[in-house]
Amino acid sequence: MLKKNPTFEKVTPEFGKSILVRQHYDANDKPRTSAFWHFHPEVELIYINKGHGKTHIGNHLSYFNNSQLLLIGANLPHNGFTDRLTRYGKETLIQFKPEIFGNIFIELPEMAELKSLLKRAQKGIRFKRETKDRLGPKIENLKNYDGFNRIVKLMEILQDLAVSKDYEILNSNGYAFETKPQDSQKIDIIFKYINANFTSQITLDEISDQASMTVPAFCRYFKKVTGKTFTKLVNEYRVVHATKLLHESQMSITDICFECGFNNFSHFNKLFKEFTGKSASQYRGEIKKIIE
Repeated sequence: MLKKNPTFEKVTPEFGKSILVRQHYDANDKPRTSAFWHFHPEVELIYINKGHGKTHIGNHLSYFNNSQLLLIGANLPHNGFTDRLTRYGKETLIQFKPEIFGNIFIELPEMAELKSLLKRAQKGIRFKRETKDRLGPKIENLKNYDGFNRIVKLMEILQDLAVSKDYEILNSNGYAFETKPQDSQKIDIIFKYINANFTSQITLDEISDQASMTVPAFCRYFKKVTGKTFTKLVNEYRVVHATKLLHESQMSITDICFECGFNNFSHFNKLFKEFTGKSASQYRGEIKKIIE
């Protein structure tokens, strides 16, 4: 049976405001339970100053440790981000419709950089350390402004993001993720099932049954909507989880391999290098250097 909860998220700012600002604190490292696959017409800016979690935006999967600054364009599907906030951790979320700037205003020559930023955000943008350190406090402070001042401060932040060279695009050119409500609902069910079971072997019969589809229909549908085969995406979940364990645990790489659902160490090494560009031992070695 398909879950009936809609995955089109309706964003409602406070009365009299066109920009939504929310902050989440969790000094007790409690897990977040509200993550789901969704999209909305609002642009979303997220800053996490201290935390751990998995990033799933469009076709992009990765793990982050410590902090993160993301800009997600209108109608780009994404999942929740923070698995947990570390002590004194804070997550600030800002949502606004691109139309708040007005069609005439956004077409002014002076707005060219902002317009370009919003276009790039349609693929998802992750900003790196220099930009995070510089703009993170300003993003957190936006909640202290109201009315005209909030819009001005948001535009200042967006302009700084627009001229930053310290970023990466998360989805490739020409890639468009399916955003029909009925498909997002079905994909949400599939992703939730993968997330709960990827450390075990998930058969095509099993996952097709979850989506109430035949195996051939499921395979066609999944490739069309995600651009990947089911096996490839499950293996990416496993590799992302492996990067998490390499960051957070002292487990041996062999134990991590099997803990993540792989049953062949050489296959794990091959996929890990394809996904991250380095071997698991190199990855862990770089983490140790950063910590030291």
